Order: sequence, then C-alpha cells, then structure tokens
Amino acid sequence: MGKAWVKARRHDRFYRAAKKQAYRSRAAIKLSQIDRRIGLFREGDMVVDLGASPGGWSQVARERVGASGRVLAVDLAPFVPLEGVEFLRGDFQDPKVQAQLFERLRRPADVIISDMSPKLSGHRAVDVARALDLAEAALSFGVRALRPGGSLLVKVFQGDGYREFLRRVSEGFKAAKGIKPGASSASSAELYVVAVGRI
Repeated sequence: MGKAWVKARRHDRFYRAAKKQAYRSRAAIKLSQIDRRIGLFREGDMVVDLGASPGGWSQVARERVGASGRVLAVDLAPFVPLEGVEFLRGDFQDPKVQAQLFERLRRPADVIISDMSPKLSGHRAVDVARALDLAEAALSFGVRALRPGGSLLVKVFQGDGYREFLRRVSEGFKAAKGIKPGASSASSAELYVVAVGRI
C-alpha cells in the first residue's frame, strides 16, 4: 500500500471511529450500521462468523448477543484471541472443518455472517466472480447450519451474477435484499446481501 493510501485511511472518519471504539477493523463499523438498520442480532443468539480474521465483525457480534449468546469464528488466517469468541482455524469450505463447526455449534445457528473477500486481482469481472463464489459457499453453509427463521449476512460485489445470487438467496429465506452501509466507500462495488427468515 502506498503512502497516499495510508494517509487517506488515517483521515477516514470510519477508520478513526473503529480505532476509538477499539475495534480490530474498519469493517466493524459497517456491521454495526447494518445491525442498527435491520436488527440482525438479538441477545442470546448463536452467531457464526465466516472468514472472521482479524475479528472486527466478531467483536460487534459479541457485543450484540450479550453474555447469554455465543460467537463462533472460523478463518484460515491467524486470529488473536477475543474474550467470549470461540475460534476454529481452517477453511470453512473444507468438509472436515464444517464437521468440526457443526460439532461446536451443538444446535442450529441464529445468524451467520461473512465479510469474506477474495484476494483482489484488479480485474473487476474476475473479482466479482470470486466474491460470488465465496458468497455461494456461505449461502450453502447457511442453508444447512441456520435454524428456521435464522438470518444470513454476506458480502458480494455488484456485477454480473449478483442478481442471480440474490434470487437464489430469496428462495431459502422470507426476505432478502442488498444493502450498502454508510461506512462502505462510495466508489466500492461492495454490497451486503442480508436474508432473514430462513425457510
């Protein structure tokens, strides 16, 4: 990353807000905004955070579900321990890792969240397709792991395939839509699909 990018980030109000609240990432502000808008979390919820590192989303989820809730985070990347968050290291798409996830869950999840993003190539069509592949994997897992009435939140990029993905999500939930929190850069193709009421 260049010096200009680092300087711009330091002046970003959402980056500063995340630092002030001791969140591990700016993305935590996005999840907080989404939750305030749609009421994603409830006290006592069981939440699974896919691709959780560095842990900003897990922090927000932990705050919102309270002491009676649980947050189970999974990622291939290292994860500095967070109080009240259980961590499983591995690729959630690996059947062995999924088996471990289900063992740890012990009951269907209330909410599954995924802020996973592919390593960006700079080629928009390629990046959109790779992001949708990750979103599809999160949806596939969510369909199996969520309780009836449960919710899914997953990051995608707008582009070819997005509408079709939204349609597939809608088939398994009572309602699904794409939302862009204020903390998302206006120039970014990033979008979050939120689906509620697992059928």
